[in-house]
Amino acid sequence: MSKKIQAIRGMNDILPEQSAVWRFLEATVKDVLGRYGYGEIRLPIVEYTDLFKRSIGEVTDIVEKEMYTFKDRNDESLTLRPEGTAGCVRAAEEHGMLYNQIQRLWYTGPMFRYEKPQKGRYRQFHQIGVETFGLQGPDIDAEVILMTAKLWQALGLSEHVTLQLNSLGSIEARATYRAELVSYLEARKDQLDEDSQRRLGTNPLRVLDSKDEKTQALLADAPSLMDFLDDDSREHFEGLTAILDAAGVTYEVNTRLVRGLDYYCKTVFEWVTSSLGAQGTVCAGGRYDGLVEQLGGKATPAVGFAMGVERLVLLLEAAGLTDQINSAPDFYVVGSAPETILLADRVRESLSQAVVQCHCGGGKFKKQMKKANDSGATYALIIGEDEAKNGQVVVKYLREEKDQITILQTELNAFFSALI
Repeated sequence: MSKKIQAIRGMNDILPEQSAVWRFLEATVKDVLGRYGYGEIRLPIVEYTDLFKRSIGEVTDIVEKEMYTFKDRNDESLTLRPEGTAGCVRAAEEHGMLYNQIQRLWYTGPMFRYEKPQKGRYRQFHQIGVETFGLQGPDIDAEVILMTAKLWQALGLSEHVTLQLNSLGSIEARATYRAELVSYLEARKDQLDEDSQRRLGTNPLRVLDSKDEKTQALLADAPSLMDFLDDDSREHFEGLTAILDAAGVTYEVNTRLVRGLDYYCKTVFEWVTSSLGAQGTVCAGGRYDGLVEQLGGKATPAVGFAMGVERLVLLLEAAGLTDQINSAPDFYVVGSAPETILLADRVRESLSQAVVQCHCGGGKFKKQMKKANDSGATYALIIGEDEAKNGQVVVKYLREEKDQITILQTELNAFFSALI
């Protein structure tokens, strides 16, 4: 007997009962972003490897350890996308959407990273991303943050997330800070955890992200990035917080909130939750004014964010908000073919918003009714020989203690239009 084929570790199936929550989340995101005037862009999942080496950096964990990279038949190096920003910048530049233009874009889809699978973090995971180009003031930073706040409100998650803010300053100011931080940490290198010792030589700002308690204690006396901000960055940050204050958005300034890549500058932010244990960040964003130029375009201000769909689904579940997401049909039609098939289609045509499931495969009436009840449907529509002959249908209430009734099929629309 041949070995059963299973899914690749860290690449998961999303089953019908789970996909209802995904559809709810995706529809809510699409609605909120659409109302803010953001246009959807659909990007390929495979790009030339050089795109990610140039954007993310060759000496990062993502490029060195986590990317799914392979040679195609032309011996060119291709990579399954590990994140969405680089591909979005590539597409916008390639199609002439950036120079002297303003763009507000969003995308969604799978990303791929080879890392240890754990709850909320997988090798194939899904992200929703937003990227804006051509605007350099704090007002666009505020807009993308306010948009995420509106999304939490629409999802019912406002009480479960907290906004953290920081400013990285200009690229020049951050370079000065980086030198001071490295000097401070080098003198205490033997006290750092292993990951932080490695990052000290390649990506020292990421040491600030360390989850090691001893390293965090050591960082308590480290230089603060806020002390190195240039005047323009300080004014930008004050402008952002003034808008958030006026909008009534609560936030915390976290001076250790950073991005490890050099093209980030000024605003960075994260929405975090305490409901998911160690996987506390559900949305992260910031300003990356240097990336377009780094990828060969003209210098273009940009800001965006990404959120993990799997983590948001977990948060919806943890908050007890998935019970209200109903994937059950409104009607389950029982009887014998072809009457059931024809009736089901008539109901779909007359009640366009209704979900109608038709029993197939025949069987005794009692078994059909059990299937109807198990489906979670609100109503069973029963059509036997007599009902078919008389143009009638029996309506049975499956979720309420009400007597079943018999009505003309022509009366179904009027009967249910006020209920569905």
